[in-house]
Amino acid sequence: MSKNKEKKNYLECVPVRNESIGWKNDEENIVTLEIENKGFFNTIAQKLFKKPKVSFVHLDANGSFVWPLIDGQRNIAEIGALVREHFGEECEPLYERLIKFFEILKSYNFISFK
Repeated sequence: MSKNKEKKNYLECVPVRNESIGWKNDEENIVTLEIENKGFFNTIAQKLFKKPKVSFVHLDANGSFVWPLIDGQRNIAEIGALVREHFGEECEPLYERLIKFFEILKSYNFISFK
């Protein structure tokens, strides 16, 4: 028995950044996300295994271009149009890659969808 799943149209989704995640651009416009490691298990790992209190995630050129565009107003289709305008054919297959990028960001709770 298979359950009927609703197909989600990701192009209409509006991504919103997690406000607890800090980020910065370096001089080459590469975005670095600053993730604070909180919680009971992270505290134990920090004390016992000398794990850092803050983890840094460095995005590639495409991700670094997309991250500042996540403003809670634009949907993925609009962001995709801006990516295509900036990168041209280099970003193809655009929407498959962009949707996968947003799925990964969502799985790590870096973003949510409105």
